[in-house]
Formats: sequence, structure tokens, C-alpha cells
Amino acid sequence: MTLARSSRSGLQDTIAAIATAPGSAGVGIVRVSGPQALAIADGLFRGKRRPSRTPGGRFLFGELHAGGELLDEGLCLVFRGPRSYTGEDVAEFQTHGSPAVLGRVLSRTLDLGARLARPGEFTLRAYLAGRLDLAQAEAVLGLVEASTETARRQSALGLSGALSERVTQVGHLLTRTLAAIQALLDYPEEGVPDEDRAAPLAQAQAALEDLLASAHAGRVSTRGARLALIGRPNAGKSSLLNALLGYERSIVTPLPGTTRDYLEAGLELAGVPVTLLDTAGLRDTEDVIEAAGVRQAVTLAENADLVLVLEDGSQPREALPIALPAAASVLHVRTKADLPAAWADPAALDVSAKSGAGLPALREAIGAALLGDATRGEAWLTTERQADTVRRALAHVQAARTLPDDLAGYELEEALHALAELTGQDVQEDVVDAVFRNFCVGK
Repeated sequence: MTLARSSRSGLQDTIAAIATAPGSAGVGIVRVSGPQALAIADGLFRGKRRPSRTPGGRFLFGELHAGGELLDEGLCLVFRGPRSYTGEDVAEFQTHGSPAVLGRVLSRTLDLGARLARPGEFTLRAYLAGRLDLAQAEAVLGLVEASTETARRQSALGLSGALSERVTQVGHLLTRTLAAIQALLDYPEEGVPDEDRAAPLAQAQAALEDLLASAHAGRVSTRGARLALIGRPNAGKSSLLNALLGYERSIVTPLPGTTRDYLEAGLELAGVPVTLLDTAGLRDTEDVIEAAGVRQAVTLAENADLVLVLEDGSQPREALPIALPAAASVLHVRTKADLPAAWADPAALDVSAKSGAGLPALREAIGAALLGDATRGEAWLTTERQADTVRRALAHVQAARTLPDDLAGYELEEALHALAELTGQDVQEDVVDAVFRNFCVGK
């Protein structure tokens, strides 16, 4: 495993940081990890027993002091390496969660010899100690940032090793096939049986395709999706936005062109954090401001994860005055389903923002469009780095299926390198830094 110099430096230092979120709370945590963690705890904490003489997995109640000054009462939790989160000796101080208390406790640990931890350094040390692989480390960040149950569940699966296990199973198929190819090439005169590589490579390709199919769902479940509502004036875009939100966010009037600029509103749909975009009605207009709003609506649709094309079902159907982006994921919605229908289309979802009819089906359709076939697999790819490694591994496996043995062996080696990069078993200098750069300081 190759690590960047910035990842390697300072690993023998004892580090400290506030591990709870900024602001006031009932309880806050200051974490210290490294060879001097328990000695620093002795200098800070006064209880019935010194932390350095306490077995791992125990906690003590007492007082925290800076010199002769009482800082707070609290708990000291003792963890001894290698059976700790970082694999090192760790002390955690649980105090009242005010910024003033936590700041003084942290300052005292620094006075006693710790240095301030870099972003993600606690988890980096866990990774370097073999407590986590790189995919699991990314799942830690996912749990910290999870805003929906789907994001939490996928991050918890990643932390449990479920994603790494899916990758490992593919690696076993490739390794077995590569070993058979190398035996044929290295010992042709020994009569090594020519094993069929078509079946295991087909199985590996299918597994990688399933993994890759989860990448979009993993991204939108953790980072969120942008959903653009577009249509002609008075198609019911603002009314639908309000109905989905459950409150009036957008102004609704019978006058065409009420919405000239776009509005954003956030909510959760199908376990995905979604930003709804209510856009200007699409039509040819001489009004300079409205025309700018129409151009903006087109741009928003081009960059959205999903486009809802709304058409008034109570009026004769008209084609949109613009062409939809070729790569756009689109759902067609026939609005105002509470009124007599002027047209019908089995491919469109019938919805009434006024009565609520069709809204559950629309929410379900949005979830299916955003998550796709990802539900076939338990653990999803949740970062672009993970998706890139699987994409490269898949390309090498596909190439190996059509090449002679010597070239196929090379492609399988490259595929295995890509999968090892996903879990961090074979990783380049800048990758580790890029992963942990996104963490908060206390994690």
C-alpha cells in the first residue's frame, strides 16, 4: 500500500480534537489518540483511578482540571490499542457540551503534549492500523453526513464490510481465472487442464455491472438529487411543488407567467434528499425577463437528475416548444386530473395537486427513476471514486473475455488492481489524502 507523505507524517504524534458537532449540547466529546493519550488523560482527569492504570473498555467519573482550575465534571473513557477505533491508546472525555468547556478541555490536551488532529486523522489511523478498509472509511463519512434513512442504511452496510465483501467475491473469481491462465502459460508441457474461463468471467462481469448500476442510486441517496419541474405556463408546476412539499412554497395564480425565476425547495422522496426546482413556463415570449426565465428552465432541466414534464390534462395537448435533453431522465405527468380529461396517455402519470390523487404513485415513480435497479444489491457504491474503480475493472474484464490467454491475463491483473484500489489494498499516493480530506476534524 502506497501512502502520500502527508498521510504518513506525524503518525507517531498523539492527536486530539473535539468529536461532537459545533454548538451547544447536553454532552460533548474530546477525543485523544496516540502513544501519550493515557498520560495526557492522567494530567487532565482526576478520579478514583488514573486513566493510565485503567483497563481498556472502562469509564471513570471525575473532574477535569487545568492546573489548579476545575474545568468541568465528566467521564473519561479508556480504550487500549489495538482494540480501539484507531488501533492506538485512546481517551475520550465526555463533558457538558458547551463550546467554552470543550474548548478549554481541548486546549489542555494540547498543553499536555497532543497536537490538533487533521481532518479525518482518527479514521485515517484506523485505516492504517487495518481496523477499516478504504471503502469502510468512506462509509464512516457517509454516516456522519447521512440526512436520510436510505443514506444511513447504505453507509452502515458499507461500514459493516458488505460492499467490500461484494468486491472480494468478484476478486476471487478473477484470481482463480488468472491463476488458471498463468498455469497454462507457464507450464504448457505439464498438461495443465484448460479450464473454461467464460463462465467465471461472465459471472464477474454481471456482478460488476450490478455494482455499477448502484452508483447513481448511491450518489443521489447520499449527496441528493435535483428534480426539475418543467412545462408550459399554467401546467400546474407550482401547485405540484406545493402538494409534494405539503405547504405553500410557490405562488399559484391562474395568470400565465406567474413564475419567472426558479424556486428551490428541499424534501425527502423515496429515501432520497431531493431539491425541487419550480421553473418558468415554457413558451415563446417577447418579454425579456420571462424569456430569460425560459432559458434558465432549459438549463436547469439539462443539469437535473430527473425532469418532470407537466402537461395540463384538462386542455388540448400541445408539444413543448423546446426539445428535452437527450440524456435526461424524464417522467411525464398529466396534471389537473380532478378536471374532465381532454386527452389521455398511458405513459403519463395522472396527478391532481388539488385533491392529492396520484401523488403516492408519483412519489413511487420518482423513487424508481432515481434509484433504478440498485435495489437488486444490498450494498451500493456511494462515491465517484468507488464507481471509477468498478468502471475500470469492468472494462478490463470485458476485454479479457475476448482476448487470447496472454493478453487476457494482463487485463485480469489490471482488473484486480482496480478492485484493490477500491478497498485500499493497492492505492496511489493522492487517493488516501483525497478520501480523508473530506472528513471533519474530530473524526
